[in-house]
Amino acid sequence: MRLQQDKTTTTRTVQARCVPSGDPIEIPAGTQVTITQALGSSFSVVAGGQLVRLDGRDADAIGREVPPPPPTLSADASPDEVSELVWETLKTCYDPEIPIDIVELGLVYHCEVEPMDDGRFKIGIDMTLTAPGCGMGDVLANEVADKVLALPPVGHVDVRLVFDPPWDRYRLSETARLALGL
Repeated sequence: MRLQQDKTTTTRTVQARCVPSGDPIEIPAGTQVTITQALGSSFSVVAGGQLVRLDGRDADAIGREVPPPPPTLSADASPDEVSELVWETLKTCYDPEIPIDIVELGLVYHCEVEPMDDGRFKIGIDMTLTAPGCGMGDVLANEVADKVLALPPVGHVDVRLVFDPPWDRYRLSETARLALGL
């Protein structure tokens, strides 16, 4: 759900990340913020004139509900079932400045699912950014890794930021192009 200029006040001090630099910032309790994007499990808000990204686990600080836990699979899930769940999970990760998930943006180049000896799965993900110098790259890659690792059949995740080939707007899905008016 995307919100347009929804103003609220923080109920407690919260940590966030500046967009696009990725630098950490502390937003004190009682700060008026404007929620500009509420997609996936994070929020983009303007606080003191700065666009910042707030983790979903801190949603209560802006009067929103904490996102639900990830879905689960049975212990005997196949690699194809795990792959499908991983791709669905990747669709809950959003660029903080563009209201489109990273799959529709074409940022995920490759996702490999390999069984491990203990019955869990190792996931390898190659992804890129819309701009190589974006300071949010590590933040976004960490969000991807955290969400995929939280899936019960996953035992290891390796997220690699790659820039070859470079991303361009032709990697956008048809859905993303329509949403952006391209």
